Amino acid sequence: MFDILLEYDKELFLFLNHLGNEAWDPFWLLMTDKTGFVNLGVYALLLFLSYKTLGIKKTVVAVVTVVIMIAATDQLANLFKYGVERLRPCYDQEVAEAMRLVKSHCGGKFGYFSAHAANHFAVATFFTLILRHKFRYIGIFLMVWAFLVAYSRIYIGVHFPLDVLSGAVIGLIISAFFVKFFTFMLVKSPK
Repeated sequence: MFDILLEYDKELFLFLNHLGNEAWDPFWLLMTDKTGFVNLGVYALLLFLSYKTLGIKKTVVAVVTVVIMIAATDQLANLFKYGVERLRPCYDQEVAEAMRLVKSHCGGKFGYFSAHAANHFAVATFFTLILRHKFRYIGIFLMVWAFLVAYSRIYIGVHFPLDVLSGAVIGLIISAFFVKFFTFMLVKSPK
């Protein structure tokens, strides 16, 4: 049963990966770049909106919480990558010859689950939950952003769809825990 799911995942990967073309490659490379101006712009916007909504002290607590959350998500992704040892598409002989690798390199050998997807969905969910009362549509914007970053990993050829979907779900779950942690820290911190 699980082998059938993995075969469907590979077929879906090839289908989605082949939808790309050279005209769109720069856009998706920009979306996948954690330190590119799109992602840095979103981070700067979230910092600004947090400051306007929460004030400086609560914003500092939010930033520290997000840094810890991303570190935790990254470490969990590494634990899974080396525990599960699912090959990235470029290392998987069944798909490596048929796929488009848009980046100059594929990354580490193993790809389950996508840390990019987990981190971006965690950040998107965290800020959606803490800013939604003030900014009504922030959740839609942030979920679209997280989805685009996550999809970029399939587009450029470094993750299977199941890697990305699992990362997104794990990011959502982890962010819920860290929102509770953030709230706890606000209650416990001196006024």
